[in-house]
Amino acid sequence: MRKSLVFTVFSLTALTFTAAHGAEQAPLRGAALDKRIAFLMQEANVPGLAVAIIEDGKVTSVKAYGQRNVEKNLPLTTDTVMYAASLTKAAFAYATMSLVEQGKLDLNGSIANDLPRPLPEYPKYADLAGDERWRKLTPSILLSHRSGFPNFRFWPPGKDFDPNGKLAFYFDPGTKFGYSGEGINLLQFVLENGKGIDVATLMKQRLFEPFGMTRTSMTWRDDFADNLAIGYDENGKPLGHKQRESVRAAGSMDTTIADYARLVAAMSRGAGLKPATYRTWLTPVVKIHSVRQFPTIGQPDTTAYDAISLGYALGVGRFESPRGPVFFKEGHDDGTNNLFVCLERSKTCVLLMSNSSLGESLYAYLLDDILGKVGFPLCWNGYDPYDKPQFCSEKP
Repeated sequence: MRKSLVFTVFSLTALTFTAAHGAEQAPLRGAALDKRIAFLMQEANVPGLAVAIIEDGKVTSVKAYGQRNVEKNLPLTTDTVMYAASLTKAAFAYATMSLVEQGKLDLNGSIANDLPRPLPEYPKYADLAGDERWRKLTPSILLSHRSGFPNFRFWPPGKDFDPNGKLAFYFDPGTKFGYSGEGINLLQFVLENGKGIDVATLMKQRLFEPFGMTRTSMTWRDDFADNLAIGYDENGKPLGHKQRESVRAAGSMDTTIADYARLVAAMSRGAGLKPATYRTWLTPVVKIHSVRQFPTIGQPDTTAYDAISLGYALGVGRFESPRGPVFFKEGHDDGTNNLFVCLERSKTCVLLMSNSSLGESLYAYLLDDILGKVGFPLCWNGYDPYDKPQFCSEKP
């Protein structure tokens, strides 16, 4: 099984590139890329897709294709507000590093040092009463998905959605990777309740204003309504766009392809952070041994991804490509599929945002089309190509 999985990890990129082009060629740009994207969207029934390219740390191309609202025949534009989903996590982590740099947050200190009373005494975290492992939690552990919590308490590992689900540890904090929005939101809670730092203000002051993200917010704004992307499920059913009223570091952000591209470019350059702080942000702190990202908890471990040093830093994934280290982050929800991938040495990145649950079915091809072969762990992310819908779900 292990040998077969290694083959899957390293062969998928080559397989998809060969299927798309027949042989390796220079990355696509301009009209050739436009034509390629139009073809892929039609083949995969994806209504809307926005694509940004960063080269040498600068945004060189921002384009939108298809429709933001199929029923009203409204085009997706580069200023259309789209749901960022978990791209919010990477942005939050980057903003949080400014607090570390200023000495306002100790990455490796227990959150018990930052809260005025024990965590289980707060109603939101009362489920943890009697389990002192919460004291092992640190900002670094929370940002790198090592908390031991499930993604969210209402999705207990191996069980169906439970609206009354209890928060619990499923492994000792800091010992392994387990993707958790709960962990990210807990760090927000610590900042706001322990340090008096409003996360919406932090994001605005550290990211949105400095990088010109004028159509980005952690909560709904009424001025978004005139140019807004409607999400669509796998069958093309419109899902609307939630008007989120509460700030959630794990995923409440609305943004545009143009705005978030400016942030990705800044991240590729380390803008706003000192070099040492930037290196800390991107340094992997845990190796990933799960077969898939979701579900992580409850899966058997594998060493298959050790060959590409797949791991997690503070808010972003990391792996080694034939062209050096790469960092990335996805954002997924019903009717939303987002991804950015950055080559660290050349500061070359691609940002993909789609208002369709089918959007990720294009990413196997688009990464090769735009970046060339980088060996992105497509199956760990569950990115089945649209024309090979069972590729990653088949047991290796």
